[in-house]
Amino acid sequence: MTEPIYDLIPSHSVIQVFIMHINENGQPIGAPVNNWSERLLPPLTKMEGIATRLEILDTEKHAQDLFEANKLDMTGQIWGYLSYGPYSNLTDYKAWVSKYQRKADPLFYAILDKATNKALGVASYLRVSPTAGSIEVGHINFSPALQQTIIATEAMYLMMRRVFTELGYRRYEWKCNALNEGSKAAAKRLGFTYEGTFRQADINKGRNRDTAWFSIINSEWPAIEEAFEAWLSPDNFDAKGKQKTSLSKLTQDALSKGTL
Repeated sequence: MTEPIYDLIPSHSVIQVFIMHINENGQPIGAPVNNWSERLLPPLTKMEGIATRLEILDTEKHAQDLFEANKLDMTGQIWGYLSYGPYSNLTDYKAWVSKYQRKADPLFYAILDKATNKALGVASYLRVSPTAGSIEVGHINFSPALQQTIIATEAMYLMMRRVFTELGYRRYEWKCNALNEGSKAAAKRLGFTYEGTFRQADINKGRNRDTAWFSIINSEWPAIEEAFEAWLSPDNFDAKGKQKTSLSKLTQDALSKGTL
């Protein structure tokens, strides 16, 4: 039998009750995960919001629009931290899309603007572990037309909602090059918590990559979901489309509430 030991530990600046479980040998062990069963894989179906639609990446449907949208990045900056690209011609880009469009892991989505029906970026689920209940979001590549838009934020929300609400996973991961300050800031804005940096985790285009790890866990999701819904609400934007309350404030406030 295990004997719980109660303690108090700080979590996101509040006090949180922590129960330490001890086995018959006096060793601390993890809390039981009750009524858990292996999760389903993400379905090959679209996700749709107010401004955004995500569709399974398809060469014929999306490659042309994505290539044209990516061309707006004149310096190739959007490819700087990815292990592939940039692509100077449509043929090469189509070959890249074709390579990934039928994979289950990573499972790529095209992110579309519902108003124009144009694909403006991509993102994927990867390292999917139904047994552990863990999924990573990655291969995120937003064209200049998608960056810093409601469409982009809603796309990230829809992917989270599928993982936690629809599929019942326990953990959602975000990993990026530790030098990629933009990606790290985006993770925090979206409600991810920084967990640490894996040194010399990879080699990217011939250069060392240290990888920063972030996550959201299922106990945090209800409050983070409320933060997203508050931010996406039309009431959060003025007549000129300017936000009244930032998503960063809403997600950090959600996390600061903690779990008692």
